[in-house]
Amino acid sequence: MPLPKISTPTYELELPSSGKKIKYRPFLVKEEKILILALESEDTKQITNAVKNILKDCISTRGVKVDDLPTFDIEYIFLNIRGKSVGEAVDLIITCPDDGETTVPVKVYIDEIVVQKDEKHSKDIKLDDSLVLRMKYPSLAQFITSNFDFSGADDSAIEQSFEMIASCIDVVYNQEESWAAADCTKKELMSWIETLNTKQFQEIEEFFNTMPKLSHTFKVTNPKTNVESEVTLEGLNNFFA
Repeated sequence: MPLPKISTPTYELELPSSGKKIKYRPFLVKEEKILILALESEDTKQITNAVKNILKDCISTRGVKVDDLPTFDIEYIFLNIRGKSVGEAVDLIITCPDDGETTVPVKVYIDEIVVQKDEKHSKDIKLDDSLVLRMKYPSLAQFITSNFDFSGADDSAIEQSFEMIASCIDVVYNQEESWAAADCTKKELMSWIETLNTKQFQEIEEFFNTMPKLSHTFKVTNPKTNVESEVTLEGLNNFFA
């Protein structure tokens, strides 16, 4: 006689980028095992495949393309799936800002972690009187690099910055015509970025600085100094450090 099937609960969340509601379920033991083995391998490609397949399996709403979701959507989904799988609270060790050395335990509840949006944020960047650069958000590959990269990052910070910008260019346009990044090679995009002036480059950096991100602000009291400080954590990796 076969063993009985165990029913898995389904939950709903709203994608921060679009407001679209999707349904998802928690990790199963087999999926957590796949993720642990992938993380232990420290192989970025293996981790990417594991995360992608787990998200696809856990999201039950049709038409959700994991590869095309912006980083902050993926982080938010991953956070909620993990929360429903292993517990609604995350135990962290926080260093008190006032002395930079005393650590205190903090319990953060997942439903209090939100995607923070900046009112000044825009995907369209005006380069001059006629040209506009439209950006797109980093997707799954960048999510992996930000949270699970074990490569040792041989590239310089400026090189990584250029590659990130190149991967996030969507289209350059004016009133008469447009130039899609999809029609360009990576080398062509990198060369084009080098032709920007400092102000234009800073505008692009501002796009990334103000991009929606997981955020949670709370207060901690240093037991040695009795000083209360405000701490803000941003990005998925800070909640599972």
